[in-house]
Amino acid sequence: MHDVYCVRLNTRYDIRNTSCKMALHIKKGDIVEIIAGDHKGATGRVLRVIPEKNRVVVQGHNIVKKHVRPSRKNPQGGRINIEQPVHMSNVLPVNPKSSKGSRVRYRVDKGGSKKRLAADGTEIGVVKKGK
Repeated sequence: MHDVYCVRLNTRYDIRNTSCKMALHIKKGDIVEIIAGDHKGATGRVLRVIPEKNRVVVQGHNIVKKHVRPSRKNPQGGRINIEQPVHMSNVLPVNPKSSKGSRVRYRVDKGGSKKRLAADGTEIGVVKKGK
């Protein structure tokens, strides 16, 4: 895996179009708490992680109306509700012990398995199993 460094130039155009990958402290299926924005304080399950854009889709939050034409899948057409992605920096994994969002750190056991730990030491999940 190659390290990606964020290069920021002086012009506005270049700043907007640089891609900086954040550390992936969130995985698909995690329960997360939204810590900023309109849905601050709400929790939900991660449906999809988009690492290229540093975004996650949280079930039931950041819903927008999408206007669709009639098609075979949707013969009537109309407006449907879809979940839009939220920036990864605006969500925290929920600590199973306290039921609140907490920062994550990693620890490798003697067996070689890499585990995600909450800030207070509670295990959130196994990232990579050992041999």
